[in-house]
Amino acid sequence: MPLLFDMSFDQLKTYAGTNPRPGDFDAFWDAALTEMQHTDSQVECVSADFECAFAECFHLYFTGVRGARIHARFVRPLQRSGSQPAILMFHGYQGASPQWVELLPYAAQGFVVAAMDCRGQAGLSEDIGGHKGTTQSGHIIRGLDGPPENLLFRHIFLDTAQLARIVMDMPEVDAGRVGVTGISQGGGLTLACAALEPRIRRAAPIFPFLCDYQRVWQMDLAQDAYAELRTYFRNHDPLHQREAAIFTQLGYIDVQHLAPRIRAEVLASIGLMDTVCPPSTQFAAYNKISAPKSFAVYPDFGHEGLPGMYDAIFQFMQSM
Repeated sequence: MPLLFDMSFDQLKTYAGTNPRPGDFDAFWDAALTEMQHTDSQVECVSADFECAFAECFHLYFTGVRGARIHARFVRPLQRSGSQPAILMFHGYQGASPQWVELLPYAAQGFVVAAMDCRGQAGLSEDIGGHKGTTQSGHIIRGLDGPPENLLFRHIFLDTAQLARIVMDMPEVDAGRVGVTGISQGGGLTLACAALEPRIRRAAPIFPFLCDYQRVWQMDLAQDAYAELRTYFRNHDPLHQREAAIFTQLGYIDVQHLAPRIRAEVLASIGLMDTVCPPSTQFAAYNKISAPKSFAVYPDFGHEGLPGMYDAIFQFMQSM
């Protein structure tokens, strides 16, 4: 195993995280879920112009919290007998849902597939704004100057759970066989979705983003995907007089604190040379999962393609 830039492997397996957990964290997310449950989803499916011999392809739209219209690519097998398993997919930071052809292997295997576009990123979902303070640089800090109920990632986390419930309520879907997966930001959203919708059966996060922000800061890795943390301090708290309060506020959208809610079986993929989402931040979330779990560790790999990873996840989901 190469020399690690983070912690030893033994330390990673017991690391408990650094970013503070707000005292009212559980009440905060219980109230958020109540808001989501009282939101009229107004689901609409529009036929896509992409055609496939064995599946139907749609643009699925629903109304999320605070009124934003959220988009997902939606694929279902043409030939169905009884209820089908389903898989939800979440994309990387600033990106969009995968192309249709990337969803088809699961559809060919009999899965209903939904791949969500995050608000305000490269896809078709709507970001209706309304955030106090900075909107510069990224979504982690969006809403950070107001109450935690206005953090943009709060709404995105809820969108994942709402999509899961919409799919689970479909008559052709077996609600007991729904899995979720994603890479980087999508890995963080995979964990958030499984935490906020406990009926998720299996979760396969790939080097999850959105974990243990203060650890990232202490490692001087507030760059790349986490660069907005540095931008925020430079522009809004240059003397770090509010540092403790800022990281506590970020604790509401720190996936490691949601992880204990997960009931799904988890297969995590982690590269030990990942300088974008450091391994310790990923293990901070993984170590808090009490459900059945396992990890695939790639000692020589960073934030990049991991050989055999997608094949392993396909087999993991297929056996639900």
